[in-house]
Amino acid sequence: MKHLIKTTALGILLAGTVMAEGHRVAAPEGARAYIVSPADGATVSNPVTIVFGLEGMGIAPAGTEVENTGHHHLLINTDPSTLDLEYSLPATDQIVHFGGGQTQVTKELPAGTHTLQLLLGDWSHVPHDPPVMSDTITITVN
Repeated sequence: MKHLIKTTALGILLAGTVMAEGHRVAAPEGARAYIVSPADGATVSNPVTIVFGLEGMGIAPAGTEVENTGHHHLLINTDPSTLDLEYSLPATDQIVHFGGGQTQVTKELPAGTHTLQLLLGDWSHVPHDPPVMSDTITITVN
């Protein structure tokens, strides 16, 4: 009986994951993400504080399915056209997840020039349709 319960629970968990993959939640018209600071073209020192902005939607932690909400993902030196937006975003050093609903981060970045961009994900880390994405900014870390 215990084996049946564990197998059923695992099946439900996997089914939920499969249902989330390949399904994009609609974004409200006019929703936009933006980087409040640092400014595009800024030269900054470590640690770098990056403040996130969002208009036309709310923030909710990952796993919380509420209409017109999402959570931020910070793309560092990543071209979003290389991502498959139909599926959950991978968590890497270049795609940083803020599934707790955070709206800023203080982060060490290597010296040099970096591009930063925000991409909102739904409750399951899948970008909205259309994607709610900030403009790309470029900063220099000295």
